[in-house]
Amino acid sequence: MLSLRNLSRAYRTDTVETTALDAIDLDIADGEFVAIMGPSGCGKSTLLNILGLLDSPTSGSYDFAGTEVAGLPEAKLSAIRKRHIGFIFQSFNLVDELSVRENVELALLYHGIPAAERRARVDRVMDKVGIAHRAAHRPSQLSGGQQQRVAVARAVVGEPKLILADEPTGNLDTAHGEEVMRMLQALNGEGATIIMVTHSPAHADYASRVVDMLDGRVLIERRQAA
Repeated sequence: MLSLRNLSRAYRTDTVETTALDAIDLDIADGEFVAIMGPSGCGKSTLLNILGLLDSPTSGSYDFAGTEVAGLPEAKLSAIRKRHIGFIFQSFNLVDELSVRENVELALLYHGIPAAERRARVDRVMDKVGIAHRAAHRPSQLSGGQQQRVAVARAVVGEPKLILADEPTGNLDTAHGEEVMRMLQALNGEGATIIMVTHSPAHADYASRVVDMLDGRVLIERRQAA
């Protein structure tokens, strides 16, 4: 599904150049659950941003489902991103002025989907993640675990090919973190491709493959026992 070849990302100022990613080669198959691990500053989030088309490589190639996306104009990247990628963030990124239902539906408003179909999709996904009973509440009225459930619902309601999760349990206690991991595992079981950045070895165990990074490079890839 995804293929990176000799991909690098450097950030430049007038006096300094910093290499965040250094000649990355990485393949991710359709339906995989991949965890990306490594110390802070090793390039995990930069890699996730490039995979999610939120950032562009300085050099190298990135094939996304058969399309070379490195170098595409922002309008085309945005179209691919909206249609095929769902994001789950550590900080939830919910709009507190909107209800839970409206937050989830927001992901569909940019696709021109008729209102009746939007309602059906939102109902279905809120029920799936166990948040339907909170549909009329605002995010500030929810616990952290419930807010992350809303964020998961928002990420998957558009039925994306790829779900990118950046430390999705980082702001949660142990019990709520495990709930989110079980949801991701279930979504992967239904066919979603998931790439997750995490510092937690226990949560990385939910993945079928772990990619360890260091200093902007892939250090090692480990297959997990089934």
